Amino acid sequence: MKTIFKNVEFIVDSNQHIKSLIHHIRQDVTLDEYAIDKLSSVLVIKELNKKEFLLEPGETANTMNFIAQGCMRSYYLDENAQEHTLQLGIEQWWINDLYSYLSRKKSRMYVQALEKTLLIQLPRLELEKLYVEVPAISNFFRIKIQGAYVAVQERVIDSMSDDAYERYDTFRKSYRDIEQRVPQYIIASYLGVTPEFLSYLRKKHS
Repeated sequence: MKTIFKNVEFIVDSNQHIKSLIHHIRQDVTLDEYAIDKLSSVLVIKELNKKEFLLEPGETANTMNFIAQGCMRSYYLDENAQEHTLQLGIEQWWINDLYSYLSRKKSRMYVQALEKTLLIQLPRLELEKLYVEVPAISNFFRIKIQGAYVAVQERVIDSMSDDAYERYDTFRKSYRDIEQRVPQYIIASYLGVTPEFLSYLRKKHS
């Protein structure tokens, strides 16, 4: 296991975080001791400071990223430099530019820490080997990538068919533990509304 720390004040129990990842994976597939040993041997623990980028446009996504601690988002900038948030994530969530990771093309997205964040990463080449050596890991990521595809399709359909209040209500149900940790302008960009209109939606919901 490799560790990348930039701030010595950010004290972590790496073993506990790895146990958390293993527990997370075991919710979908069975892992024996051999599988756990092989998985643990390739993990990379990486720290990000608040507002630091994991990925920027022009780079290629080369890791799968499990959020062990912290909060992150992915977003892109349109031709008017307007931010559009595509994904939010907290502990026990995965975050990435899957298009770049799977296609091997350069990303057009930013993946950024919104808080001091600790990631457990699986490098792509090491993960490809694990798919052969530990089929359960292959099954796990197949489940996760299929789920991500379904979620993207649902969001596209909802954005075309639901009004802003329905999108906000869906957001609150899907991201129940995130709203208080994310700045309002980021939530607004995720919903496709202005921060002022988001304030109106919140008052309406309350």
